[in-house]
Formats: sequence, C-alpha cells, structure tokens
Amino acid sequence: MSLLKRLEQEQSRHEPAPEKHPSAPKKGIGSGVKGAVKSVGSSGGDSAHGAVTDIKNRVQNKLINELNADMDISKTDEVRKQILTNFEDILAEESVILTRPEKQRLFEQIIADILGYGPLQPLLEDDSITEIMVNGPDQIYIERKGKLMRVPGKFDNNEHVKSVIDRIVAPLGRRVDESSPYVDARLPDGSRVNAIIPPISLVGPTLTIRKFAKNPITIENMINFGSITPDAVEFLKACVYARCNIVISGGTGSGKTTLLNVLSSFIPDDERIITIENAAELQLRQDHVITLESRPENIEGKGEITIRQLVVNALRMRPDRIVVGEIRDEAALDMLQAMNTGHDGSMTTLHSNSPKDTLSRLETMVLMSGMDLPVRAIREQVSSAIDVICHQERMRDGTRKVTHITEVSGMEGDVITTTDLFVFNQTGIDNGKINGTLRPTGLAPSFMEKFESAGITVPLSLFGLNTRRSG
Repeated sequence: MSLLKRLEQEQSRHEPAPEKHPSAPKKGIGSGVKGAVKSVGSSGGDSAHGAVTDIKNRVQNKLINELNADMDISKTDEVRKQILTNFEDILAEESVILTRPEKQRLFEQIIADILGYGPLQPLLEDDSITEIMVNGPDQIYIERKGKLMRVPGKFDNNEHVKSVIDRIVAPLGRRVDESSPYVDARLPDGSRVNAIIPPISLVGPTLTIRKFAKNPITIENMINFGSITPDAVEFLKACVYARCNIVISGGTGSGKTTLLNVLSSFIPDDERIITIENAAELQLRQDHVITLESRPENIEGKGEITIRQLVVNALRMRPDRIVVGEIRDEAALDMLQAMNTGHDGSMTTLHSNSPKDTLSRLETMVLMSGMDLPVRAIREQVSSAIDVICHQERMRDGTRKVTHITEVSGMEGDVITTTDLFVFNQTGIDNGKINGTLRPTGLAPSFMEKFESAGITVPLSLFGLNTRRSG
C-alpha cells in the first residue's frame, strides 16, 4: 500500500497529557509551544494540546498534497526526510517555538503515527516489554518481567486502533472486518499478533502482541533465569540428538514457543527441517529450514490452508524433522501419524495444565478429526508416537519454569503410563519470589538404548543415580 493511501486513512492522533494541579507547570510534548498557533486561540494546557494536534494534522495533510502517490512506505529514509522538511516548514510558518528535545519528541510522535504503529511504537522499541495488550482505544497494558501494568498512552478512537491493526495484517495478505472479526498475524520481527474487533469484542478493537526478543533467548539464558537446570538441558539435548519425539506443553504465556526454539537449536545442521505454524515465529538458526505458514480463507470463503493440510504436505517434502508451532485441532492425528511413520525427532507444542492433561488433550484433538477410532487405538498411537513431554508453567511471581519432564513409557491395559524424570520442587517464597529447582526423580528413561544407538553418552547421574551408563 502506498504512503498516500495510508495517510488518507489516518485520522488526527494525540496522547493526552496527565492532569496536574493548575498551578503546576505543564510538561510533555505540548509544554514547549511558546508561540501562538493560529488555529488555537486560548492559552494553557488545552492550547498546547491543540497546537500539537494541529501541527500533526498539518504535516499529514501537507504530505498528502506533496508526496508522490507511488512512493512506497518501505522507502523509510526518503519518506522520513520529506516528513522532516514539512515539519520544519510548518513550525516556521506558524511561528511555533519548541526546544530541541520537545521538537524531537513531537517529530518522533508524528513518525510513529505515519511510519510506525502510533502509540504502540515506543512500546515495541522497549526491549524490557514482553507483551502489549490493547483493550479498546483507552486502555494499553504491558507485561514487564512477568508482571502486568497499565501505561498512560491511548488511541484516539476505535478507528485509530483499527488502522494500526490493518497496517499490521495487510502486508501478510490477511484481513479483519465484520465478516472475519479476528486474525492471527505477525510483525516483521516475528512478534506474534492477535486482533479481534467488534461486534465480537464489546470493548472495541483489541490487540495482543507477544514480542520476540531482538536477541533470541538461549539455553544459557534459561539456565541463568532459573527456568531449567543444566542436567535437564543435557538430557533434553540428548533426546533431540537421539531423535526422540517431544511435546512441549503449558498454559498461555508459559514460554512454550521459546523453549521450542531452544530445543530446535539442538537439531544438527545437516538435517532438513520443516516448520509449520499459523503465524511464522520460530527462529531456527540452521541453514536447511523450510518455513510453512497456514492461510485463512479469503473474502469469498475460499483458499484456506490448514495446519493439517500442511502437515500432510510436509510428509512429501523429504523432511528429517517436522516442527509444528502448535497443535490445537484435528492436525494432531496427522502429527501422530508422522511421528509413527519414520519421522522421528519431531516436535510440537500444545496448551495443557499438566503432562497427564497433555495426553487427554491429544486424544480429544484426534477425535476432532472425525475418524471413528476406538479410544484404545488412539492411546496406542499416542503412547508409541511421543517419547517425552516437557511441561512449562508461568509461576505466580511471573517467572517461567519447566516443572515436569515426563517420559511416555507405554500402555498398561487401556491406560497410557508415564514416568516423571524431572519435577520442579518448590522450596518456599521469598519476598514474592518463588524458590525451588527442577530435580531428578531417581528414575531413568526406558529409551536409554536410543542414546546408545546414536552414540550419545548420558550419565545416569543426571537422573539422580550414582552409577554411570555410556553408549
């Protein structure tokens, strides 16, 4: 979309300054407006606010009149220079006097509205923020260090929020309107985006952005954060090398995708990896990676490509590993089939409350496929396909920890049997911070021969045993 068309869709934007005592000096962007803007006759805070809004409107209108309609918004340097020229001209024409810091803040605010994502732009650039939640035009919440807090910024109205949503989803060929009122998307840096608008959302357009760190979290970071122990990492690394099938489970915001990224980094560079996601966000560092992304139906109700279809297609692409971002529906059946038909070493995530619940959810999702399979047959598929469940939780103090590493060991009658190999042991709470560590249970996995066949040495001391066994 050209810049001109985008600007024509933009409305005037502002961020109201916090109210203060009348005798207190006004601070913020509008406080430095010492000259009189012709369209604003009154004095005080309202005058300053009106001046700021008027300047922004004039810059955008001037751009619409002067910029070439064919100029693409991706030409950031060229557009930025033109905006700066118009900005300086308007300040000179209207005799508006700003200090250098105030002028820079106002300019960056205009740039954020035109080239970025409006009030969200400074939040997206703040590396300490991990999630952004917009609840209609008047409420913006963020997550920082695992804690939610409200920030003072806001949008003008529902259309303002909607225009930012459109700016995010349009480059991906997706849409959000009354006929399709919610959408999953991603930002250019891979951050996950979900948007839902009225009439489904009663508070106005709602936007949730799960930010990805500019520097992806490494296994060393997770160990330093206390999310996992070195012994558990060594075991999981051996599982990946030995081509064990791994399911990462947990609740929303527990860090499943981050852990999947970390475990995927252990896949050898000489293997062909195919990733399948609703919105591509995995950040694999290997060279031989094929990324597939599902697609919603178009405005005519056609053209939908589901995760299940992509899993089936991936089997024809000569994969060494299949990594599915998340299993949430009947695609579970095809994923289990892939794991059981020579595509060992596959990995995926799903939502659940515990390792046991993970198995129950898999059963339910297989039944969603419409296949008339007896429950025992489904459980046999699950028990033979999955080797390890790695369960992660977001704790009350906001930290994310691996709480269970569980082996799926087989069937006893009609029941899938599991063995906990590592379990998080909470030792107390100190000033609101949860203390504890992931400890081995003293039980070794039954698939130790897989390590031996792969030539991997795994000391039994990892599992709390005193003897060693090597391959």
